Amino acid sequence: MPFLWREGEKMAKNVTTIPATRNRFTADPISSRKKRRVAGYARVSTDMEDQQTSYAAQCDYYTRYIQSREDWEFVKLYSDEGISATSTRHRSGFNQMVEDALAGRIDLIITKSVSRFARNTVDSLSTIRKLKENGCECYFEKENIWTFDSKGELLITIMSSLAQEESRSISENCTWGMRKRFADGKVSVPFGRFLGYDRGEDGNLVINKGQAETVRKIYGLFLHGHSPYKIAKMLTEEGIPTPGGKKVWGRAVVESILTNEKYKGDALLQKVYTVDFLSKKKKVNEGEVPQYYVEGNHPAIIEPYVFDSVQALMKARRPGKNRNSCVGVFSGKIKCGDCGSWYGSKVWHSNDKYRKVVWQCNHKFDGGKKCTTPHLDEETIRTLFVRALNSFCRERAEITAAFEEMKEAAFGTDELDREKKHLQEEMNVVAELIQQCIAENARIAQNQKEYEKRYNALAERFDRAKARLGEVEDGIVAKQAQREMMQNLVDTLGAMPDAVDSFDEGAWYALVDHATVYGRDDVRFTFKNGMEIKA
Repeated sequence: MPFLWREGEKMAKNVTTIPATRNRFTADPISSRKKRRVAGYARVSTDMEDQQTSYAAQCDYYTRYIQSREDWEFVKLYSDEGISATSTRHRSGFNQMVEDALAGRIDLIITKSVSRFARNTVDSLSTIRKLKENGCECYFEKENIWTFDSKGELLITIMSSLAQEESRSISENCTWGMRKRFADGKVSVPFGRFLGYDRGEDGNLVINKGQAETVRKIYGLFLHGHSPYKIAKMLTEEGIPTPGGKKVWGRAVVESILTNEKYKGDALLQKVYTVDFLSKKKKVNEGEVPQYYVEGNHPAIIEPYVFDSVQALMKARRPGKNRNSCVGVFSGKIKCGDCGSWYGSKVWHSNDKYRKVVWQCNHKFDGGKKCTTPHLDEETIRTLFVRALNSFCRERAEITAAFEEMKEAAFGTDELDREKKHLQEEMNVVAELIQQCIAENARIAQNQKEYEKRYNALAERFDRAKARLGEVEDGIVAKQAQREMMQNLVDTLGAMPDAVDSFDEGAWYALVDHATVYGRDDVRFTFKNGMEIKA
């Protein structure tokens, strides 16, 4: 008899459950006995010996573990050795594993713990979600987390955050340790790429005699007027290896050697610092964190006054209209008597037998007014210099006596050294007062106008001391460079014969500050002691 539904009666519902027949993550039939393709991942973050043992143990364990399961098919063991987990950017093994998984070659990834997988919460979650969307599950053995489990992502978020916090704590501890070493004056350099020094038994720098000769050669060539580019070319041609063991030198490598204070026995610590422990990005320290300058830390390869002379010369070779160039022997040495600009070389008849190099004012034809100073060929410059040099040599006794008499008074730095020490102490005291002021304002409620007034007064006091310290340090460097220059002039002059009959490049660099051209018959040489001689 058919069922009759009467108005007002409730209809009985019959609900039938239809069982799932496929895995919602892999889309495989539930009854399928297909083997899961399984990969392992192992990682250690340092190259230490104990970590090497851990790395080998991880690789061996997961290879055996996966191969022992009959329902699993071993794909591959992916690994990264000596790589941090704070970022996935440089982890080639990890990135290859993810790429293979997204390509459908892996169904399950097994690793020791969440911290082995990633210490960066964002990287960890984003990677796991991508793998999950492509049907690849991860299993973290230590925490017993399966990512296809409903609670998996929550647990992974918590564990990844803890791992990231642990990494941050380790980074801060390492940073504190390094800065404590800096504050104690302990110097560390990358000895494998540092020319001139080896690591001593006490961990400090000891001179490598063979490499030290190369360093002295670089400084000597620069003081004789050669540019960093030219020096790099000469070292390459001579087959001298770079600090990194390469055959070809670059200008930047030579400049870094010429400006590194460690070659005069001192050390500036904390030149760069790590901005973020996750990205490991480094930045040149421009005052964001403290620096420490250690004087007399190790044996010097270059005398301090020679180093300071090089810094002064590098500063003089700044870009600009009247830059002190060093492309050729006479670059930055011959000045126009009309406009004050430097003479530069010009090649005439460059493609025929009448080829000739002449020197003329670089700005001779600039603007509406033309400089009247003539051009000079190189042979004429050499001849005129020899004449002026012979006149200069006749005054050697008076020049030497004048230098000996005035060198302490004119080039002494004792007073500036005392002021420098006082200013450094002043800056340390004021910096501490500023920190105390900030900390006190953070702890105790204060009148903010009064706080700002006090803070600004301390900041201005610090800036004044800092500005004056820069002036004093520049003054010390300038005096030391002048003294070295004059000593070199006196020594070179003393070694000159009574009569000079040919151009000497060494004497040109050592004795002449510049030559000024007023006319073809009026070329005046200004020597480094200030004496001007018309040739």
